Amino acid sequence: MTEATIQTDAAEPTDAKEGEVAAPVLWDEVHAEHFSMLRLAPLPTDRATGARPLRFVEFGKAERHNKEFSLLRMSYQLPGQKTRKEQNCLDIWVDHANRSVRVGPASGLQIDPWNRGLGRFMLAQGITWAQKRCAEYKIEGVALANKDALNEDTRLRRDHFLKTQGFEVVYADAQHLKGAIKDAKVGNLNNSWNADKIQIVQILDAAQMLQQAEQRIQEQDVTIKKTEDKVSKYRRDDAGLRFTIACLVTFAVFQAGLLIWIATHR
Repeated sequence: MTEATIQTDAAEPTDAKEGEVAAPVLWDEVHAEHFSMLRLAPLPTDRATGARPLRFVEFGKAERHNKEFSLLRMSYQLPGQKTRKEQNCLDIWVDHANRSVRVGPASGLQIDPWNRGLGRFMLAQGITWAQKRCAEYKIEGVALANKDALNEDTRLRRDHFLKTQGFEVVYADAQHLKGAIKDAKVGNLNNSWNADKIQIVQILDAAQMLQQAEQRIQEQDVTIKKTEDKVSKYRRDDAGLRFTIACLVTFAVFQAGLLIWIATHR
């Protein structure tokens, strides 16, 4: 599901028109080089997207720079998740000659799982990176994908996502099908994300979490062992009581039989 589809030609390496950002061919195969872990907080089940349990994500990024261009490439992966090349990734292209910024890939920002705050997090990271280097540059307006406007709930989610980051969404028709993002100054965009949904987990924090989890497991093992010992003791006591009761019942039956025999043989 597309959390926000921002169509752009920034990633076209050879056929870029005048004034557009052209991606150098040597950067086509750039992959994430620096990694961190994200914690996706457990959230209530959503009617549209289903269950949203606690999950951990590997977030990666890489940078490239030359005199003409700068690139920030971001992506994330979940354990056992298989995605297409254009999924779960975001490129921020800077054209220093034209003092402009574009967002890629051309197919748009496609997030899976969506409604977990990952799209807003990556865009916020990209805005922060761009504001440190080219706050005075312009991020060019682009057309929004029509397919996201076919469903009203999806369109509202997309528009809310973009407006939260400081973009202005406009429509050329009353049906809200032909949407676009207006030009914006990089420095005026919002670089925050929903920290209640996503937290960056540092290496030491992750190690501490693992250590605490291991301690809890050991404590639970001790508790389980004590409980099992108590259960075994209760079972032994129960077996002893059952034997005692059986003996008493047998003795009582014997006594009753003896009394009946005495009474009938006088």
